[in-house]
Amino acid sequence: MPTLRSRRVHTTVLRLAGLLGLAALPARAGDAVFADGFDPSRWVQGYLVGYERSLLAPGDVDFRAITHLMIGRLRPLPDGSLTRDFDIDDVQGPQWATSAVAAAHAAGRKAFLMIGGAGEIDGWRSAAATPQGRDRMAAELQELVATWGVDGFDLDWEPLDTGDRGDFLALVHAIRARVPGTALTLPVGWINTNFATPDPWWGEIAPLFDRLNIMSYDMEWPADGWQSWHGSALHGESGSTPSSVSGSVAYYRASGVPAARLGIGSGFYGVCWRGVTGPRQDPGWIVGSDGQFSYAGIVQHYLTPAARRRDAVAHVPYLSSAAGLGPQGCNFLSYEDAESLADKGAWAKAQGLGSLILWTVGQGHLPDAPAGQRDPLLDAIRAGYLH
Repeated sequence: MPTLRSRRVHTTVLRLAGLLGLAALPARAGDAVFADGFDPSRWVQGYLVGYERSLLAPGDVDFRAITHLMIGRLRPLPDGSLTRDFDIDDVQGPQWATSAVAAAHAAGRKAFLMIGGAGEIDGWRSAAATPQGRDRMAAELQELVATWGVDGFDLDWEPLDTGDRGDFLALVHAIRARVPGTALTLPVGWINTNFATPDPWWGEIAPLFDRLNIMSYDMEWPADGWQSWHGSALHGESGSTPSSVSGSVAYYRASGVPAARLGIGSGFYGVCWRGVTGPRQDPGWIVGSDGQFSYAGIVQHYLTPAARRRDAVAHVPYLSSAAGLGPQGCNFLSYEDAESLADKGAWAKAQGLGSLILWTVGQGHLPDAPAGQRDPLLDAIRAGYLH
């Protein structure tokens, strides 16, 4: 997942409903998506993280569009043990996490624990390098299933380099042996389509996981020949903008990953550029993204009718201003809205993909909006993907 940062976001009551893409959405339906029992073939995995607990409490999560609550995070330590402070502290962290597990179960959904994340690679590598470290981690996960009642684990090992593969698989097999009935998911990287030679290894490991989920957000780069680009373009990759959701999906499918085990991601935050006013321009530089430019913050501080644009090829909105928008003076702000997520969900459904991952549901929540309008991004995903 993206680098963990803490940011408190306050939102105001929403206006500008048309700007948010809400006008094209159907009226909210009942919970018919889950009427025939839980276990849907399409998963929506929403991440809820402890360091953002001020943005959204577990009891306020809208589970109508979430099938799996991904609760983060445990951090792997070199001896194979796991921290349980959830980026809060050793007392309140477990209390917050168990309340999130309880909220998911009360809604009839699944509760997973996220392990790792950006910056935790040294712990992963040390823990997985010895039989003792692997067994200790597997035993701790077994204990969490028994005592907390969690339904699965998200093994967020990043980056998963070629040299890591042997130890990584040894760890996965140790976990499977300890908790054979527990679900496992694996976040995987997006693909630079200039270097997209399929790798059969992904297809070989796919049976070990319930889902392999592409972290298809923050897919831009302000250097190395790239032009300015969107954080999560559905289509439209080129030699100087070599990323898209569809391009990454094509790579993993060609590598042998079944569509039903493959997922794509959406970031509920934007990417702020200066020096350019839209995509496919140069030079430019990035001011910030995850944790600094939440969807809620964009709505409050940056979104204006005059600045709003839409990239019809990439299927995403963006904001453009030569003068600069909001507190950070963004000239180009790429983000997701209800319309882009409806498009992305419908595309994923048509491709037979097994999941969407959302980083993070707290950044998309609008607490001061009227009841029924506080999670427009989730509403769009429900309409486009789950129905």
